[in-house]
Amino acid sequence: MTAKKIAVVTGGAGFVGSHMVDLLLTRGFGVRVIDNLVGGRAENLAHHARDAGVVLDERDIRSLSADDSLFEGATYVFHFAGIGDIVPSIEKPAEYMDVNIQGTVKVLEAARAAKVAKTVYAASSSCYGLAETPTAETHPIQPQYPYALSKYLGEMAVMHWHQVYGLPVNAIRLFNAYGPRSRTSGAYGAVFGVFLRQKLAGKPFTVVGDGTQTRDFIYVTDVARGFLAAAEAPVVGEAFNVGAGNPQSVNRLVDLLGGETVSVPKRPGEPDCTWADIGKAKRLLGWAPQVSFEEGVASVVENIDYWRNAPLWDQASIAEATETWFRYLTNPARTA
Repeated sequence: MTAKKIAVVTGGAGFVGSHMVDLLLTRGFGVRVIDNLVGGRAENLAHHARDAGVVLDERDIRSLSADDSLFEGATYVFHFAGIGDIVPSIEKPAEYMDVNIQGTVKVLEAARAAKVAKTVYAASSSCYGLAETPTAETHPIQPQYPYALSKYLGEMAVMHWHQVYGLPVNAIRLFNAYGPRSRTSGAYGAVFGVFLRQKLAGKPFTVVGDGTQTRDFIYVTDVARGFLAAAEAPVVGEAFNVGAGNPQSVNRLVDLLGGETVSVPKRPGEPDCTWADIGKAKRLLGWAPQVSFEEGVASVVENIDYWRNAPLWDQASIAEATETWFRYLTNPARTA
């Protein structure tokens, strides 16, 4: 009997990470998850509680040693762990740099010592900033806020470990992922979590600006497939966009969810459109999205109770949560 291949998933109790675990199990992998459960939720893995193929290690990635036993014998490492909320990064830049960069270095060193076949890093399309669209991987890098910078510097570390140490790596520059189990943290952030809680409460959707801004929403199971393709493909040392390549307006999302709206101010530093050029992933990874926006939103609504205990945002609380963001990013030269 052939032994199972092993995959390590950092942040595997989180949104994308838990769907990565699902996919790996269907492909016959044994899965080791490391997650400190600050952003992730143990119940995201509860349906695997009796599955001998999943191990949950409740640690911070910054505690990893180079010879950490969690990585021993692993074929692949999928690195999702980190701080994912965007807005609070303007107030806590040092924490984001510590977790998202130094934590990534700890993962890289453990992967290097274990001689894993491939490490795939969850990078962010926020590295492109206020980008021209559609946006290819060759677009200039211009992060607009600390979260974006921390994720890009993490990506640079990943590529440096490939260049210097020969560690086989790829990076996925993820666009606007959505789907069941998306974050329900206390921080103001992703539109789906905000809107779904408002829908459950019968409150109006707080639409930024006039709602005509578009986002390249990509369903989470398509994201997980992209990461696995980046691990299994022979190509190394590359960054790939993963999005739907089909931007949808916030107003279209409101139409699909159904409900009244109120307006909140548009945030500086946020693009009017995100739009992934996914030609490189199609060509080199053989990957393409499969779930339409309409199908994806319907699936999320079917699982809407997941967001019942998420924060309920309104115009006043959003204004308070984004005050520092406006103060610094309206005038980037300001230092105090």
